[in-house]
Amino acid sequence: MDLLFIPQTAQQNRTWTPRMAFRSYSMPIAGNFQHSGFYYIGDRSTHIEKLVHMYKRGYASEGMENVKAELLRSLAQENNILPEVIVCEARFDFASIRRFSEFLRQHPVLSAVPFVLDGSGLSGAELQLYRKNTRPDELLFLQDCEEHHLHTKVRFLRKMKEARRNAVTPMIEEKHPAKGFRLGLFFKRSFDVLVAGIALLLLSPLLLLIALAIRIESRGPIFYIAKRAGRGYRIFNFYKFRTMVTDADKRIKELTHLNQYGAEASAKGPVFFKISNDPRITKVGKFLRNTSLDELPQLLNVFLGDMSLVGNRPLPLYEARTLTTDDYAARFMAPAGITGLWQVKKRGNKDMSVEERISMDIHYAEKCSFTTDLWIIANTPSALFQKENV
Repeated sequence: MDLLFIPQTAQQNRTWTPRMAFRSYSMPIAGNFQHSGFYYIGDRSTHIEKLVHMYKRGYASEGMENVKAELLRSLAQENNILPEVIVCEARFDFASIRRFSEFLRQHPVLSAVPFVLDGSGLSGAELQLYRKNTRPDELLFLQDCEEHHLHTKVRFLRKMKEARRNAVTPMIEEKHPAKGFRLGLFFKRSFDVLVAGIALLLLSPLLLLIALAIRIESRGPIFYIAKRAGRGYRIFNFYKFRTMVTDADKRIKELTHLNQYGAEASAKGPVFFKISNDPRITKVGKFLRNTSLDELPQLLNVFLGDMSLVGNRPLPLYEARTLTTDDYAARFMAPAGITGLWQVKKRGNKDMSVEERISMDIHYAEKCSFTTDLWIIANTPSALFQKENV
């Protein structure tokens, strides 16, 4: 049964009225549609209520059998509204979910709707199996996902899908674009694993010396571990040697006026935060930053697959949330990287604007190739010693 959920009166709080209805979609051009509400495939009432609280309206189906038919039937009606997201519980068999995922991906209209698989209750091994065998746009735990994070994730996935649609269109007449793209990813990943593995082995004595110097100078952890957003807005643990005092994150607000990208940036749109001669940096930290030795632990991120040697810098979540609009989302099509295009061309340039940095990120995301990566790696050593402490 497919249900339309509508909030009732305040006296019936957190209760929703089912109706045998499904709002319509029309015209086979995704750009002519508006996005509103959700479509949920499953029977977990707590998840449905959470989505209703977020989106105010939505549809639910306990099984997958009739979902395709309902979506296709609705295309013939006259209301140009697509769901903002389709969420499916990871309790159905791999084949059914994969077929539905491919159905959405191949449809000229429904391909614009993010398809999210809810992995709540699955073990680590089960998550890997579902991720590998079902091909969702994203796999997350709806029970633990905060509303603002889910909104940001869904908005980003929509922009990503639109950017991919535009990027792939000129390649339709090429003979085997998909095969060439996969081959490029294979070379890139193989190169990353080989170089990162060898580097971690050879640099282990240096890594130990740096760890010792950090521990001697100041109390606190040796590594700085933070949540960062990488390719596809995937969030992962990001590793660096600690270069600041231990309460550095708590002092951001009091130093906003020193931001080299402009203190008013957050009010106008995308924001980055960086300070010249940052007072929070320790003496050892200053040396590590000026020589980029603080970045060495990211070789572990590369080896684990969170990052690549070359890509766009992984962003703190407060920065990444400002880059999910049409103008900026394309920068997340590239993998997160230790070094990248703007680091080679503009590193140490305090006059670089937010727009210029994002423009370079988008250029790399759209034009990146294994040859470009090799050129960036070759030019990275000359950019390691910065002209100033930024």
